[in-house]
Amino acid sequence: MEKRSSNHIDKPSSSLPPDESKRRREDPDRVFWQQFASARNVKTFCQSWLPLQCRMLEGVRCGMVLLGTPDRGPFTPVAVWPDAKLSMNHLTGAAERALRERRGLLVENRLDEQGNRTAPEAFHIAYPIEVSGKLHGVVVLGVDRPSRRDVQGIMRQLHWGAAWIEVLIRRREAESADLLNQRLKKALALLSSVAEQDRFRASAMTLVTQLATELGCDRVSLGLVVGSRVRLQVMSHSADFGKQMNLVRAIEAAMDEAADQSSMVIYPPGEDARPLVTRAHADLVRRHDLGRICTLPIESVGRTVGVLLLERPEDDPFSEDVLELVESVSALTGPLLEARRAEERWIGRKVYDAGVDQLKKLFGPRYPVRKVLALLLIGFVAFVSIYQVDYRVTAPAALEGSVQRVVAAPFSGYIREAPVRAGDIVSQGELLCQLDDRDLVLEQLRWMTEREQYQKEYQAALAKHDRSKIRILRAKIEQAGAQLNLIEEQLSRTRITAPFKGIVMSGDLSQSLGSPVERGDILFEVTPLDAYRVIAEVDERDIGWIREGQKSDLVLPSMPGEVFPFVVDRVTPVSVAREGRNYFRVEGQMVERSDRLRPGMEGIGKITVGRHRLLWVWTHEAIDWLRLQIWRWRP
Repeated sequence: MEKRSSNHIDKPSSSLPPDESKRRREDPDRVFWQQFASARNVKTFCQSWLPLQCRMLEGVRCGMVLLGTPDRGPFTPVAVWPDAKLSMNHLTGAAERALRERRGLLVENRLDEQGNRTAPEAFHIAYPIEVSGKLHGVVVLGVDRPSRRDVQGIMRQLHWGAAWIEVLIRRREAESADLLNQRLKKALALLSSVAEQDRFRASAMTLVTQLATELGCDRVSLGLVVGSRVRLQVMSHSADFGKQMNLVRAIEAAMDEAADQSSMVIYPPGEDARPLVTRAHADLVRRHDLGRICTLPIESVGRTVGVLLLERPEDDPFSEDVLELVESVSALTGPLLEARRAEERWIGRKVYDAGVDQLKKLFGPRYPVRKVLALLLIGFVAFVSIYQVDYRVTAPAALEGSVQRVVAAPFSGYIREAPVRAGDIVSQGELLCQLDDRDLVLEQLRWMTEREQYQKEYQAALAKHDRSKIRILRAKIEQAGAQLNLIEEQLSRTRITAPFKGIVMSGDLSQSLGSPVERGDILFEVTPLDAYRVIAEVDERDIGWIREGQKSDLVLPSMPGEVFPFVVDRVTPVSVAREGRNYFRVEGQMVERSDRLRPGMEGIGKITVGRHRLLWVWTHEAIDWLRLQIWRWRP
């Protein structure tokens, strides 16, 4: 097979001199070396490298080089030896395994059950081509049965030979990187020139003018998408193109054609160009005697916002470098031009465009999350607009005793004993406070002594029949009796007791024993335990909803998990100002009694005033406030 291949490739031409033909027959690899030295791409390089490599190795019957996109593939054959027409499918198993394991492999082709080989060769040797940690392809060879030394020699020779492919790949990567850097420098220079302008039209004119100068174009035009059509905005080296209406319409038609296809359109198209609609481009070239046209859509945020149209002479086609530069410039300047154009819109247009954009996202394709959220929002609004709940007015509330008795000092004196204090529960008649009675006892003895003395004098006056003195002494005896009655009454009041069973709300005299008190001083406040009322402070904005008999609930911070019902009993017509707001005092009666309740507890009360829609419950306060403000400012 190898001999036949050599004869096929190196067959001399009959026109060559005899000496030259003889020399070529003696050096059959000369043609491959010439191709190897002059190769300009990877495919040509591998098609000359593989025969040279296989001829250097003993026992190699066939070989194949597969290359593809680094680390991704697909990896396809670029060179086959000895004949590109031969099928090399039996080598693909070793190639796939080497690509998967990323290492050199020696695969032996075993015999099947009938004793036949599964492949023409005894062994397959595969070696991956890896550059900078990226897998670019694999070389796989089919060899006859070699010795261990031959295998090592083949692997070393293959490792050495594969370095040539690595060198070529690195050289092409360096050239690509250099071209990319140059292209990016030009694109950034154009971008900086465009960014220096503070108005959209100036930025657009700078872009088309510099593109025409940099790329040697006859004319560069820029159009923007307005509605569903592309409208021409600027043309290079032309400040006013309004008189060229036929040309403008033809250019806009070509721009529409490229924008509709969302693809670069080159006219006339190349032989290997992708099939596109170019009717408007052909009409533009024919009617206005143009050469070559390149039309490129400009995108921003995933949508087409404009179109660039470049014109060149017939004898100056668009090269790959020029097209890549134009694509880079459009990708960089598109968002900038769109932002400048958006900034110059008037406020009404901005609002309108934003609304249209949101509606397109809502009713157009994609954005499933937005659509689901919109449906949920619509359903939620419909629900709150129909569903009715009990509307309840919320207000701070506190517990008070229905009766609150004040215990005051009956006369001026000193505190002798005070066994209770605020918070204690007392029974009816239980001692609250004892006043000192020593002065009263002494006063009582004095008046008793005086009364006895007056009675003795009264008996003597009776014996003497002294009528005037009798009347005087009788008056003094009555006075002494009255004083004794008063003192006895005061003595009975030195023991201050609870008027009923309840709780002491205020008063702590245990730290004031022996201190004086004046008549009328408040010593204690006592309220009953079995009679409470709820006092709610309702804001003036909600007082119009409150009526007597409305059912309400009270929740206390000390018992947050329990609700205490009460009924509105009275609405006082007098407001109380507090913290810049006006409140009305609403009184309510507890429906159920609880031993855990104490006067003075504060919490939150909710008064049920009727059933309303949930949307109204949430929004009526804001609507009422808005109505008030409108009425206030209305003339």
